[in-house]
Amino acid sequence: MADRSPLDAFKDVLTGTARAIARDAEVELGFTADMPHATGKSLKVPAPGRTLPPGQIALARGYADSFALRLRHHDARLHGAVAPAEPIARAAYDAIEQARVEAIGARAMAGMRANLAAALDLRLATDPLLHARKADEVPLATALSLLVRERLTGTPPPEAARAGVDLVRDWIEEKAGGDLDALGLALDDQRAFQQLTRNLLQHLDLVAAEPQNEQPAPDEEESEQQDEQDEGGEDDTPEPEGDSDARAEARDREEGENDGSEDEQEIDEEVDGDGDDEAGDGTEEGMLPVRPNRPWSDLPPDFNYRAFTTAHDEIVAAGDLCDANELTRLRGFLDQQLAHFQGVVTKLANRLQRRLMAQQLRSWDFDQEEGLLDAARLARVVVSPGQSLSYKTERDTEFRDTVVTLLIDNSGSMRGRPIGIAAISADIMARTLERCGVKTEILGFTTRAWKGGLSREDWLAAGRPATPGRLNDLRHIIYKQADEPWRRARTNLGLMMREGLLKENIDGEALLWAHGRLIARREERRILMVISDGAPVDDSTLSVNSGTYLERHLRQVIEWIETRSPVQLVAIGIGHDVTRYYRRAVTIMDAEQLGGTMVEQLAGLFDED
Repeated sequence: MADRSPLDAFKDVLTGTARAIARDAEVELGFTADMPHATGKSLKVPAPGRTLPPGQIALARGYADSFALRLRHHDARLHGAVAPAEPIARAAYDAIEQARVEAIGARAMAGMRANLAAALDLRLATDPLLHARKADEVPLATALSLLVRERLTGTPPPEAARAGVDLVRDWIEEKAGGDLDALGLALDDQRAFQQLTRNLLQHLDLVAAEPQNEQPAPDEEESEQQDEQDEGGEDDTPEPEGDSDARAEARDREEGENDGSEDEQEIDEEVDGDGDDEAGDGTEEGMLPVRPNRPWSDLPPDFNYRAFTTAHDEIVAAGDLCDANELTRLRGFLDQQLAHFQGVVTKLANRLQRRLMAQQLRSWDFDQEEGLLDAARLARVVVSPGQSLSYKTERDTEFRDTVVTLLIDNSGSMRGRPIGIAAISADIMARTLERCGVKTEILGFTTRAWKGGLSREDWLAAGRPATPGRLNDLRHIIYKQADEPWRRARTNLGLMMREGLLKENIDGEALLWAHGRLIARREERRILMVISDGAPVDDSTLSVNSGTYLERHLRQVIEWIETRSPVQLVAIGIGHDVTRYYRRAVTIMDAEQLGGTMVEQLAGLFDED
């Protein structure tokens, strides 16, 4: 038997410790070079070096302890039952619950407290809190979790985050200081702790106050009963987001029916005058036929969504945001960081190429009366020239002219390895599809600034009108045009590695933009693949509109494309469940799975054809 390395021994000890903390013998632990994560009872923690440096050991222990504590002390169904639907409030609600779980372990064992502190330092390393200079730049979820941690364990925020927390500390203490004190009394009671957390969020005006003595209208009673039935039907779902997502979707559907039914009906009548409901006919494609005498782009959607101003939005080529030398340097850095991963994806891409080329190969009908002479029948022709059935004819190939658009989320949460893997995967897919005669466009979407930019300044100057709509400056980036050769656009993808590029994400408008570019193409078949790691979030917009404003618009755009458009839409979520938005979607938990997933999704679309 081969000698076991110290790293193997450390993994065994860490696995045993995690099982003991979680009180579950089925817990499995592994190492990863990507961001740590837990899927069910499978834990992935940072891989330490072979020499087991103390700092890396503490980091691995910290994440293992955190995941194990959550398995033991957190009830996902209970957590989701009263989770707020508003994105900012939900993020704070989740972060406070994580602080509770970790506080239970930190108060029990000093060693675990030090390990959890090491894991917290890594989580904070990429958090916008460290770069906040004004109160409105502070992510409330992070600040609240650190203040709750301070209340529950007596440990102040880490030095790097202290200045950011202090920007909002007085405001939070003034509005919800009593709620923070009360949380410590319910540390071991998750249900009571959740209710106290809801009270805290209400006092901070992140969620609406619950009515006390109002009698609900009949429609509201039916809606509440339906919500209870929906929640009761999801008891088998282990994910914490399940129940709240179902309620959020029900709310979105109800609002969509009330606010957009007339507009959708008008669009339906324009597309199909006889009033047939083609979108719900159960067909696989699920889309209405497009009349040849009317351009599809003449039917713009109306989703009761608007932007306060579009004067500061930009659609820009990657080369215009960075000089050529800088792009070359960034591209080199990208290749260097992902050299090993690139080889894996290249093998998968070659497999895709073989599948596509097989669909485009020549095929023949033999033993024909006329056509090209069949070389295999040459001897027969020489011996018996008058014999028939010695010819072959070529069949027409059915591989349709195709264009593929890869739309990549360039939000701040993609920073680090996820955006690098997305860039290199898109690069390899473009190269592969180009060899197969399939044109590829690569696009990205983000915003020009954090916290609203010039759009918000215009809104403030206009006197803060109510419900202004989208309140940030869009930045839509063209990394590679469909007709542009891959070799010319190769360096552009390095821009994704530029510090400061990745900011906020407004998915609905980005999807409409990419879709509009595809509709203008001449190709017979159009495919749009979206790569994202989260729901649309823009703090400036959500602070002055409803908490579901951006998410609701995204759902409406997706449904419109999936039921009305000739474009085939597919999505890949990185660590985020996109299947609740898109009909054809897949969610991956590790960014390293992205390349293979892209290959399989594209191959599946072409195989269906």
